[in-house]
Amino acid sequence: MESRNEIKNENCHTMKIIIDTRERTELAFTHFEAERGTLQSGDYSITGLTHRFAIERKSIDDLTQSITTGRERFERELHRLRGFDFARLLIIGTETEIRQHRYRSRVPPKSVLHSLYAFEVRYQIPVVWAGTEANAAALIERWAFWYAREVKNAAEGMNKEMTI
Repeated sequence: MESRNEIKNENCHTMKIIIDTRERTELAFTHFEAERGTLQSGDYSITGLTHRFAIERKSIDDLTQSITTGRERFERELHRLRGFDFARLLIIGTETEIRQHRYRSRVPPKSVLHSLYAFEVRYQIPVVWAGTEANAAALIERWAFWYAREVKNAAEGMNKEMTI
């Protein structure tokens, strides 16, 4: 990935990753500054684009709780994310961990996976597996960089069209 300076120079220099105030464990970002803020949806977003870019992060234990006792609330969150240009359900862990039942809940692995498959289709939100928190942070930074770049390029293109 590009260095911190290259990312900031190519995009707006004030872009930061916003971490929702309800997020208990922050990811450590290496290419972007991060700050706490209240997000309507998701756990991570970008300054100035909080209504268009959202990442919902789950550990495997949190995921199993969210699809059992917290399912109604979780599905409301996923439903809200449908309105975003860019939304992802980012799971810290691997599908193998689920298949091997390496989590605390008694919910069967098949139920966890089938719920995820249904959510992807029902809410049109891709599920992405990140084996570690470091990988998850890198993915969020990559998505934030490229999304912001596309928004910037689209805005510049519209400005050019308006001056013709």
